[in-house]
Amino acid sequence: MSVEDTSAVQARLSECNCLAIRQAARYVTQFYDQLFAPAGLRATQFAILSRLRRHGPMTINALAALLVMDRTTLGRNILPLQRDGLIEIVASPALEHWSAAQQRFEDVFGDERAAALRRLLREVVAANFASGSDNRT
Repeated sequence: MSVEDTSAVQARLSECNCLAIRQAARYVTQFYDQLFAPAGLRATQFAILSRLRRHGPMTINALAALLVMDRTTLGRNILPLQRDGLIEIVASPALEHWSAAQQRFEDVFGDERAAALRRLLREVVAANFASGSDNRT
């Protein structure tokens, strides 16, 4: 690649739309964070609270999709809100369905056999096939 080509590539890279958007977003977020600081909130946490207020209770997945945020980032932002009593995390009604399915499985398959199956499946996971090592005992 010639010097002229390298200069052209560097000039184009300095005009990266993604970088410009991310820099502007960080700048605006820092501005809002400064103003929210006396309330003990960050801008992302305020966004979570305002979405929940507007849309009501929802699952973590639904909230993450609404905020265009991955679950891990959302989780990090939710924990302080829960700790401070600003939101409440409750079990989903799906837990009742899981409990019924779990009980039915163990009633049919047997408690001891189900426990043995879980142990065996955990051993499969612990075998770490991807590493290529042999972990058999």
